[in-house]
Amino acid sequence: MQGFKRKLTYACLFEALAIVFTTFGLAVIAGHDSAHSTAAAVASSTIAFIWNFIFNGLFERWEARQAKRGRGFARRAAHAIGFEGGLVLMLVPMFAWWLDIGLWDAFVLDLGLIVFFMVYTYLFNLGFDRVFGLPSSAMPAPAPQPGRPVEAR
Repeated sequence: MQGFKRKLTYACLFEALAIVFTTFGLAVIAGHDSAHSTAAAVASSTIAFIWNFIFNGLFERWEARQAKRGRGFARRAAHAIGFEGGLVLMLVPMFAWWLDIGLWDAFVLDLGLIVFFMVYTYLFNLGFDRVFGLPSSAMPAPAPQPGRPVEAR
């Protein structure tokens, strides 16, 4: 699966699970009621859903220009850190506003979710790629066939 269909499937699955985890985390860890937690989870997942398309498009564009193909630990870790780092910049202010707390308090509250989602993003990507295959940007270049000239890139 490639292109828009891959990105849409990825984002929908990722965010559906994220809503469940965020609702649970805010309700249990932060002590908010489930309705309040669910609203914050849906808002954060909506932001993350949009960021997902933007970040993955940029990441795959960068990845396609790399000489080394595939997704090893370092590339997967860079993806998870980049995605979550951008998301933190957007979500901490939203949580501060929604929960009526300061930015520092929202960041501290979000630390548990940040760590969880860094690991979740890494593992989700690993599982998603195993189930649906690598995107074309990470696939190895086809081996040259005998008797055919190698095309320059």
